[in-house]
Amino acid sequence: MKVLVTGGAGFIGSHVCERLLREGHSVAILDDLNDFYSPAAKQANLDAIGQSGPVEFYHGDISDEPRVMEVFQESRPQAVIHLAARAGVRPSLEQPVLYSRVNVQGTTVLLEASRKWGVRKFVFASSSSIYGVANRVPFSEEDSLNLPVSPYAATKIAGEKIAYTYAHLYGLQVVCLRFFTVYGPRQRPDLAIRKFIAMIDRSRPIPVFGDGSSGRDYTFVEDTVQGIMGALEYDCTFDVFNLGNSHPVRLIELIRTIERALGKKAEIEWLPDQPGDVPITYADISKAQAVLGYHPKTSLSAGIDKFLGWYFSRPEGAVPLRAAAAAGGRFAQAG
Repeated sequence: MKVLVTGGAGFIGSHVCERLLREGHSVAILDDLNDFYSPAAKQANLDAIGQSGPVEFYHGDISDEPRVMEVFQESRPQAVIHLAARAGVRPSLEQPVLYSRVNVQGTTVLLEASRKWGVRKFVFASSSSIYGVANRVPFSEEDSLNLPVSPYAATKIAGEKIAYTYAHLYGLQVVCLRFFTVYGPRQRPDLAIRKFIAMIDRSRPIPVFGDGSSGRDYTFVEDTVQGIMGALEYDCTFDVFNLGNSHPVRLIELIRTIERALGKKAEIEWLPDQPGDVPITYADISKAQAVLGYHPKTSLSAGIDKFLGWYFSRPEGAVPLRAAAAAGGRFAQAG
């Protein structure tokens, strides 16, 4: 199958592209390589993908309709895995217009291109943020989505609704996947696990907003990719699935897990709650298990170890790795 992956140079996208290539699919990537974080890191991701097989790379903004139409005309995908987005709750508070343009307009442009060029399947990366301050846990796909607490969450709800409209009107098969705090190798540097590891390793205080009791359903990237592949093969008109680990972890427990892996104590800078944050994310994954064969296997401690293996394998990580080994952390003992 020919698959176009938007945001394929990013964290989750690069893992998806590698998996597609390993399974024999043809892959095209559309990515604008923006500077939300280092474009050099995205280029490194592209280099890594290239080791799994040849890909077609197209540079472009998903909200640029003429460019997107060119890409579809040239690549002629049979399926689209739409991962490109302006991500993150807190940055969306500062740039809501940008988030709306990329996440809402960009998704609409991709859906329209898919309709025009006869794409069969459209997989849309949504987010657990859409549940807002939920009044019950775990979060179910049947829950109401009327109370988003950030522009980012609102744009993802809008994306799901527009995708449903295209499925209803034009027969495009659409699956929306609500990701829950994905982490692992190549994770963005602004996200908690990578940021905390870097700061603890360098003996810098880590910022903790609130009292440390907030919970997140941390999901290892390989498990998320398994769910994406299941969605790609799932025959439907329109459907929505949670892709989480269904084991929420309190923020302070996350920090303690990282401390044990590094063999180093964290210095915590306690800060007030941040606007837009929710107290907990917790996925009910029973539907994804039953329909997509989605079964996350990676515990938080195992996932942290895998992340550290990647983090310290980079040239800039070599010296800290020796320091961690001297400290006797779990990661050091695991080699």
